[in-house]
Amino acid sequence: MSQEPKPNFLTRLQTKWNLKSLTQVILILIVFALTGFTILFIKKPIFDLLGVSMERGGFWKTVLYLLLVLPLYQIILLMWGFVFGQFSFFWEKEKQFFRRIFGRK
Repeated sequence: MSQEPKPNFLTRLQTKWNLKSLTQVILILIVFALTGFTILFIKKPIFDLLGVSMERGGFWKTVLYLLLVLPLYQIILLMWGFVFGQFSFFWEKEKQFFRRIFGRK
C-alpha cells in the first residue's frame, strides 16, 4: 500500500486560500510579514504621540492598542496587498473578518 506524500506547507496554504500559484502564496506571506514589521515600527511613535508609556503594560494601553493599532493593521494590510498585487485576496479576507465580528453572513 503506497501513501501519497503529504503536501508541503505552501501547497496546503494554496489549497486553503484557493490561490492560483505558489508565487501568490509567497506574495501573501510577504504582505503579512511587511504589515507586521510596519506595525512594529509605527506603534511606538503612535503611543509616544498619545503620551502612553511603552515600558508599562496595563488596561488602558491594551484598550488603546485594540482601538488604534489593530484597525491600523487592517488598513496597512490592504495597502501592502495593493503594492504586491494581492489586494483582492486581502479585501475578501477583510470582508470575512468584519462579517464575523458583526455577525453577518
